[in-house]
Amino acid sequence: MKILVLCSGGDAPGMNRFIYTLSKNFDDVYYAYKGFKGLVEGDIRKLDHSEIEKVKDEAGAYIRSSRYPEFKEKKYFLKGLKNALKFDATIVLGGNGSQKGAKELKENGVNVLFVPATIDNDVEGAEYSMGFDTAVYQGVYTVENSMPSFHTFSKTCLYKVMGRYCPKIAEAVFEKTNADYLIASESDLKYSKIKKIIKENEKKDKGTAIIVKEKIIDMDELKNKLEAYPTQIRVQTVGYLQRGGKPTKMELKKADQIANQTYKLIKAQIFGNSVMFEKIEKIAVKPL
Repeated sequence: MKILVLCSGGDAPGMNRFIYTLSKNFDDVYYAYKGFKGLVEGDIRKLDHSEIEKVKDEAGAYIRSSRYPEFKEKKYFLKGLKNALKFDATIVLGGNGSQKGAKELKENGVNVLFVPATIDNDVEGAEYSMGFDTAVYQGVYTVENSMPSFHTFSKTCLYKVMGRYCPKIAEAVFEKTNADYLIASESDLKYSKIKKIIKENEKKDKGTAIIVKEKIIDMDELKNKLEAYPTQIRVQTVGYLQRGGKPTKMELKKADQIANQTYKLIKAQIFGNSVMFEKIEKIAVKPL
């Protein structure tokens, strides 16, 4: 069987492990370089199993990814469709936008399977998506390994974490670190309340950790609105550590599990589905 794999949108730790585990079961595996962009442009390459094995436990999609909104346009979609139809099975890894792309391919005759792979963990119907555990771990690691120094000088740190329009990463980091305050939506921008927490901690000779989800407010603006003294508040962006951090053991385990289930579906010729963790330990197969 000729298998095609592509990653679309933001990359997620665990993608390489998924591709490695899946490819072990097939001799003829190809990938669209940079996702839907490569599919449209015909940049499709044979996967070198020995090369993917070298990076199977690393982050950063070996087959590369990209955001390619042009795939929604008919002329580009038809080019991608033509290339996808050359394969016995096409596997799409990504988030909600990638899922929509996979569904369009399905509706036009492609044997496709979609696997949620986004650190935001916001794919509809999925309890867990590839990359989330690593993203949370990196956020927790950053807070736990910098706050002791801020406590020494009773300083405040604003930790900006990824999540786009979904608060799950910020909520998990807040919960796991026992941080002082969480800004996960605009309704959390209660400046008087936050200033009160900072002042109370200063009286106790403690620092203050505030978790801030991206895309809510400019961090310099937030800093200026909260700052009582010129050097009181620092901003730390966790950012791409959450995408580029080495996958956790749990991440690798889940990537193996979902890859093995995907393999079973391909062998059974069952396509047109999303393969996802409906529960944290239960894999479900749902129609696209």
